This record gives sequence, structure tokens and C-alpha cells, in this order.
Amino acid sequence: MKRISSMIFIFIFLLILFSFSFSLLPQSIRKPAFSGKFYPDNPSELKRMIEEFLKNVQLPEIKGEIRGIISPHAAYIYSGAIAAYSYKLVEGKDYETVIIIAPSHNFGFYGCSIYPSGYYKTPLGLIEIDEDLAKEIMKNSGYGYIKKVHIPEHAIEVQIPFIQIVLPKAKIVPIIMGYQNKKTIKNLANAIADSIKGRKVLIVASSDMSHYHSKAEANKIDKQTISLIENYKSSTLIRKIERGAGIMCGGGPVVSMLLAIKSLGNPEVKILKYADSSDFGGPQSRVVGYLSAGVVLPKKENFTLTPEEKKELLQIARKTIESFILRREIPNFNIKNNKLLEKRGAFVTIKEKGKLRGCIGFTSPIFPLYQTVMRAAIFASTRDPRFPPLSPHELRKIEIEISVLTPLRKINGPEEIIVGKHGILISKGGRSGLLLPQVAVEYKWDRIEFLNQTCYKAGLPKNCWKKDADIYIFEAIVFGEKQKK
Repeated sequence: MKRISSMIFIFIFLLILFSFSFSLLPQSIRKPAFSGKFYPDNPSELKRMIEEFLKNVQLPEIKGEIRGIISPHAAYIYSGAIAAYSYKLVEGKDYETVIIIAPSHNFGFYGCSIYPSGYYKTPLGLIEIDEDLAKEIMKNSGYGYIKKVHIPEHAIEVQIPFIQIVLPKAKIVPIIMGYQNKKTIKNLANAIADSIKGRKVLIVASSDMSHYHSKAEANKIDKQTISLIENYKSSTLIRKIERGAGIMCGGGPVVSMLLAIKSLGNPEVKILKYADSSDFGGPQSRVVGYLSAGVVLPKKENFTLTPEEKKELLQIARKTIESFILRREIPNFNIKNNKLLEKRGAFVTIKEKGKLRGCIGFTSPIFPLYQTVMRAAIFASTRDPRFPPLSPHELRKIEIEISVLTPLRKINGPEEIIVGKHGILISKGGRSGLLLPQVAVEYKWDRIEFLNQTCYKAGLPKNCWKKDADIYIFEAIVFGEKQKK
């Protein structure tokens, strides 16, 4: 009996040990296909090469949260020194996961292939797939995993040794994009945006620039493309990509990254370095362009106005309205306050005996704040289509209210709206409508009614926000004159 019990105990122990050992074995390892070709296959040599690239990088001071980079994917002798600029920007940061989006160079297919679990391997060792995030993106996008697409693809692989050096604790989610069309680009961007909320994630767009033009022609094409990227012209980039303009092999991944990060705030693109293959020994008659860039979310500002600054802006608004209504003149103001000289969006609201008499403004920070207030004041008093222009005899009866806006932020669902804190802008089908934060409070609307009324303001059906509409939120510093009796 004791012998049988001992044998059972040994059997169970061996079973547990075997299961534990088996669980430690990688279930899916994508082995390196380009070590010894695009980069050294000797670990020490590879590490030394990347560290030397990074050592030679000098970056400008960049403030804010870096959420994405553009990095080339050619052989390291050509593009490694340029890629180092992007990776130097994120070296030592505390990202949990790096999403790598790359174009497919070997297979044509619709949608994207997302590597679901396991590991990618380079001479520097294994790097783990973030299985949870990969599954979340797959669920939100509807895309699956196509094994044959990942095996021969270099555009993912060449990014990984850099990640292993600068972000040694990070996991990855490799995504390969097939045919680069608007539907795929936007669907992937939305899926990533929905999946990375609350996560410390960096997005890498793997792309080279134009291919096989003369140096002069390539530099000209790439300069135009870089300008589009830097100015966040996503729609123009998509049109060029869809018609096969050949501006970037990974144009789709770049735009998906830009759009995904746009959903998190108001990012800025920082161009770090551009070169082409002729700068590293290739012929000038047939070059490939390389770009490194970072996508940065500015740190959340704490913009405030003192009572004196608010009073000054109200005086500017009133003097502007009176001068324009009475004499059709726009006054000059000698503004020295730096806050009033900052570019800001703002609305001017005019009321008469507590009732709305005009409200117009600017959502984007195009002009210095005091000029924004001046322009909005003139438009609210003379061009609001809901009301006739103010008459001179009304000037003593009106009260002026100013709303200074934070930048617009695109959201993915109504649950992000806080009534009393956020204003809303809804855009759909070429129409848009905006309501300020105080409107929902004044009319005692809940979140859904606030959305419905914003649709109505845009001249759209009240439930338009539920499908294919872009919803933006913002906050505002609201202040006004005392009501006239």
C-alpha cells in the first residue's frame, strides 16, 4: 500500500514538474529571418552597433508625453543611424508595451495580421508578445493572425533589437498591414485607440520614405510628405496612399499611428532626422528616404486667468463691440500680458435681459487670446444668423460672457463626457455643431440630451452621435459681466 502511495506521489510530482517546465517553453516563437543580412547576427556586435548609433544622436529638448515614433526599416548600414533618433527619444521610458505597425512587403491581403501570443526572437534574445493587448486589438478591429505574413517580414523584425536595447522590460504587439486603404487605416487606428486607454503604450510606425528616385527628386517628394506628417494632414496622406503615389512604403501604418494618438489629445509631430541611402554609401541615382520622428502629447496645462485678466478681456470685448457698432471701427489695444498674447480658442456670448442675443467663437487656437475675443465679439454682435445685428440703442442693455477654451479632444464614447465640465463639438457629413459647457448646466441636460442637442445645433438628427460621428470635448474658463438691471 505504501509502495502504491509512493508511486502515485512520484507520478503526480513528475506530472506537475513536467507541466511547469512545459509552461515555461515558448509556445510560438517567430525566429529571426534577417539577422546576418539586415543587422549583425552576433549578439555582442549587434548590441555594440546599436549603442554606437544611439551615442551619436543629439536631440532637441522635447517636452510632453511621447506616444509614437516613426522609424525606418532598411538594413542597419543604411537606416540604423536614422532609426536611432526615434529610439533615443524613448530610451529608458516606462512603457509596458510597444505596438509595432508595419506594411506587408511579401503578401497582399485585406486588413491586418496581429501576432497573438508567444515571442519574437533576435540575436539579443526573446521579446514577449503582450497577449492581452493583442487580443484586445484583435477584438476591437476584427482582424486575426496570418502566420505566413509574419515569417518573411523584415519591417517588424528590424525594429525589435532597438526596442530590446532602449526598452528592455517592454512587451510588443506586432501588426502587419495588408492593402493600405482608408477603411483599414482608420479601423486599425480606432481599434488601437480603444485598446490602449489606461495603458503605458508606445506605437512604432515602421516605414521608409520614397523609393528609387534620384536624390534630388526623392528629397523633394519626401520634404512634401514630411510636411504633411508634421502638420497632421491625415486625409491628404490617405488620398496619396490610396492612389499609389509611392510616398512611403508604410504610409498606412504611419497614418494609423497618427490617428490613434490623435484620439488621446492634441499631439504634435517632432521631426528628428531625415536622410537617404546615398548619405550612407548608396548611389545617388536610386535612393530610399529615411525619417525619424516622434509624436508627442503636450503636458496637460493648467491655464488660469486672474480676476484682473478676466476684467481686461471683458473690457476688450465691450470696447470692440461698441466701436464696431457705432463707428464700424476696430480699436487697437496695446497688450503686454503674456497670457492674453497666447494663441487660444474662445467664444463670446451676448445676452440681453438674461436671454441669448448672440454667440460665436473660434475652437482652434489660431489667434492670440485678446484677438480671438475681439473677432468673436464682432461676429457675435453682427453675424450670428439667429439674430439681427445689435443696434446702438441695445449696447447699454447687453451683458457679455467669455468662454476661453482648452484644445478639442476627440473621444470614443459618451461615457467620457462630464456634464458641467465639458463642452461638446459633433461633426458628421460636413456639418458640425458646438455647445459650451455652461449650456448643459443652464438647461439641466443629462449627458445624452447634451449630445442630442449638439446634433440639433449642427442641423443633424438628434441621435446622429450614435453612428459615424466625430465627437470632441473641451473645457472652458467662463466669466462675464454682471447682469444689467
